[in-house]
Amino acid sequence: MRPSFRLLPLSLCIALALPAYARDDEEENWGLCPAVDALPGFDEPAAGSPETRPGQPTDIEGDELQDLENSDTLIQGNVSLSRGDQSLHTDKLTFNRDSGDYVAEGSVRYQDSGMRVVAQRATGNQEKDTHRIEDLQYQLTKRRGNGGAQAIEMHGAEGALIGSTYSTCDPGQRVWELRARRIDINTEEGLGVARNATLRIGKVPILHVPWFMFPVDDRRRTGLLYPSISFSGRNGFDWRQPIYLNLAPNYDATLNPRYMSDRGGSLGGEFRWLYPKGSGRAWGNYMPHDDLPSNEEWRYLNNVNGIPIPGATLPEDDRGAFRLNTIHRLNRNWYARADLGWVSDTHYFEDFSSSLYGISNSFVTSSAGIYGRDRYWQAGFMANRNQLADYTLTERSLRFDRLPRAYLSWAQPFGDWFEAGVDTEAVRFEHESITRAGPDLHVPAGSRFDFKPFVSLPLEGSSWFLRPKLAWRYTAYQLDGTAEDRAREYASRYRILPTVANIALLSEQFRDSTPNRSLPITSVDAGLYFDRDATIRGDRYLHTLEPRLYYLHVPYENQDGLPIFDTAPLTFSWGQLFRDNRFGGADRQADANQLTAALTTRLISEDDGRERLALSLGQIKYFDTSRVLMPPYELTPEVIPAQEGKSAWVAEATVAPSDRWNITAAYQWDPQYRGTNLASLRARYLIRDTGIVNIGYRYRRDAISRNDLFEQADFSFLYPVNDNWSVVGRYYYSLLDHKALEQIAGVQWESCCLAVRVLGRRYLRTRTGDLNSSLQVEFELKGLGSAGQDTGRILRRAILGYDRDDLYLVPPSSVIHTDSDLVPDPIP
Repeated sequence: MRPSFRLLPLSLCIALALPAYARDDEEENWGLCPAVDALPGFDEPAAGSPETRPGQPTDIEGDELQDLENSDTLIQGNVSLSRGDQSLHTDKLTFNRDSGDYVAEGSVRYQDSGMRVVAQRATGNQEKDTHRIEDLQYQLTKRRGNGGAQAIEMHGAEGALIGSTYSTCDPGQRVWELRARRIDINTEEGLGVARNATLRIGKVPILHVPWFMFPVDDRRRTGLLYPSISFSGRNGFDWRQPIYLNLAPNYDATLNPRYMSDRGGSLGGEFRWLYPKGSGRAWGNYMPHDDLPSNEEWRYLNNVNGIPIPGATLPEDDRGAFRLNTIHRLNRNWYARADLGWVSDTHYFEDFSSSLYGISNSFVTSSAGIYGRDRYWQAGFMANRNQLADYTLTERSLRFDRLPRAYLSWAQPFGDWFEAGVDTEAVRFEHESITRAGPDLHVPAGSRFDFKPFVSLPLEGSSWFLRPKLAWRYTAYQLDGTAEDRAREYASRYRILPTVANIALLSEQFRDSTPNRSLPITSVDAGLYFDRDATIRGDRYLHTLEPRLYYLHVPYENQDGLPIFDTAPLTFSWGQLFRDNRFGGADRQADANQLTAALTTRLISEDDGRERLALSLGQIKYFDTSRVLMPPYELTPEVIPAQEGKSAWVAEATVAPSDRWNITAAYQWDPQYRGTNLASLRARYLIRDTGIVNIGYRYRRDAISRNDLFEQADFSFLYPVNDNWSVVGRYYYSLLDHKALEQIAGVQWESCCLAVRVLGRRYLRTRTGDLNSSLQVEFELKGLGSAGQDTGRILRRAILGYDRDDLYLVPPSSVIHTDSDLVPDPIP
């Protein structure tokens, strides 16, 4: 029997009512929820999807079918209606063939691919498209959520839920529940209106909303998003209330008004757009008046040692920040991109960031350009500019702006035995002049052309490789200003006394305004692979031994007359053993006659393919003393020993004795000074399914000056006391400065549908070493939303592995962008 019987309106009103107001719960942890469903499923699972429903007929089955005299059709006994993924079961169904009225009575059960419903009675008219379902319970199946309603009434696209409830908790453990006296829904408009809605924790009502409007489908709507509330010693009571503006299908905006009781109000905003060939995002923050500078004048007027800074002033009103990211694809290979940023003052990062990473930003870099890439090449034409964002530095510390820069990298094999390529760059450097107590100090700029073609023979087999390579590097400059200008700027940058003798010596060094450098670079990289089967304590491993030799020869050429625009020594590490230049940038090319000898051994499990052990050891043997140095050592090379004899030993180790333990270590020992240049250790232990303990230690010494750069210890953990309770903490300490960088202590309670987190936190918030203290509380109603500070973001930053999905991520590093705390991230 195939009458025209529509089932869609029955589920539509329920599935898109109260649950539609809840947030997306794809990332929620439902591991503590009972395995038993709130409503049992049918014997036969629903097949198909909502997209396949239109046009499909409805099949009706039952034990007994009767045609009555009044045009009614009576079906009783195991009545079943099905259409696509929808199915409806009831004990008795009466359908009038003339009027279209129907009545379903007794154990009405409905199921589709997204939900299940149990009701006592359903009535309606198919022709008029009116429906009423009474005394029902429902469960969502594609997402967690269940509830009930006294009745559902629908007429076409409009409907109402009377006495409805919603929760993601199990019906037997109703920790929280959202109730509404009445919800009116218009599916054509995609909007619902709830009246007299109440949120209850247990039996206690904690929030009552007389009226609110919400979306019932995926269409974006203008409205309020979840607020963020916190307290801190710097800001006081801190309230952020995002407002979402749905402007068009392909662009939208979010306003972020914010109130801080100890500082004042600010307004942030974000604008996003998307089109077939690109996308973009612009966001900013504006604060017309900030009370913080007047509350802490000493911090703005003194340096890091507490000494007054001559001429220092407080930040002016109208503080703010701006950032623009946009990309546009020109064709398959080429695209244009812009990344522009600005802050109002050099204290902005420190005053508006709530993390260590925010205050470490010293510059804001803006760049724009056109870029391209293909299989064998990549190229670009771009420009960038830097803005100082650290009040402890001067304009002299800024990188040179590149206005503009063009580059090309090409490398292509020709057959199986030959490869050729080129790395080339042309760039114009600019820098702002420096204002001091006297006249402005002009910073001479200039242009640089760097050209580095190469050829190589990449020979290799299954157990060996041999890669000889020959390159030639030519670098030429066109410098601005006079030799004396360049000498005075050089003396200022590297803190050389500007005596007459020193300026005369430097002027002679920089007398040529068009210096150049041309030299060959020869290298041979060779290695072997040995492997054997090994058994250790009954476990089978693949044991490898991988010796490697790398020879590098670069003749010496005096480069003291070349400027320093964007070049600095690279941090010595394992990768530096196999590079052809120990400087990053084209202003210096190190001379070399050296051989690197390195050895790596690994244990790879035969059972799961995991690397259980990796040990590496390497060192460079210098046949000739390296004579190319970075300033200021070029003037007094006898003070700082050059690289000669042998480099520091570089050792690295990774050990994973079990799936729960992971230990990585690195060590550098300098035989020349018989001392340690670097030592680092990081150990991780996983506790049950959610817990983790991290222990870290880092120490580095400047290999040339022998000064200690930093020594830090870091301990963090997430310890699950039981299935519901856990404690978290972090202690990040600078042993060199005898100062805590960040301290966190907190407790978490989590159930199937509710989580509460309380954190006490102290963290370094200024470059002068001041600590900010805060108490942060977050209540999370899973599947609905959260109130309070976003403690999860803080803990993910502080405890590597707080989310198990983040176990193998690199910890956040200092970047030159604006910190995410400067402008609150919008809530999707």
